[in-house]
Amino acid sequence: MTKDEMKIQILVAKDTSGLSWEDIAEKIGMSPVWTTSACLGMNSMPLDKAMTVCELLELPDEVAVALTKCPHKHWDQAVPTDPLIYRWYEIVGVYGETIKELIHEKFGDGIMSAIDFSMHIEKEENPKGDRVVVTLNGKFLPYKAW
Repeated sequence: MTKDEMKIQILVAKDTSGLSWEDIAEKIGMSPVWTTSACLGMNSMPLDKAMTVCELLELPDEVAVALTKCPHKHWDQAVPTDPLIYRWYEIVGVYGETIKELIHEKFGDGIMSAIDFSMHIEKEENPKGDRVVVTLNGKFLPYKAW
């Protein structure tokens, strides 16, 4: 089973189950962002957690095996060459679908504004190496139906 086939089965089963990504993450003891990303095929999951996901969503063992496989992280976009900008590109490529899933789950169908928006970049000192803390804060804009 490919990661794409796995992803489709998980999304269909999740919708049928009524469970949220937060529910699933809580059951496996992981964060909602990481759990969603793994279920969308962008991270690999330890077998015990993969089996729990499959039990929760009533999926076959083949899905659990696919969840444990190392992903091929790819997306069809022009790649920036500046190392810092490339890392942002990588974050969006790996976690973009996860962010979209979680925003839609919490707010409904819409987008986060980049116009009514703020961003803060902080330095967090850490003995293991200083950390970059980025906070993105954008107004939710629901899509209109007419």
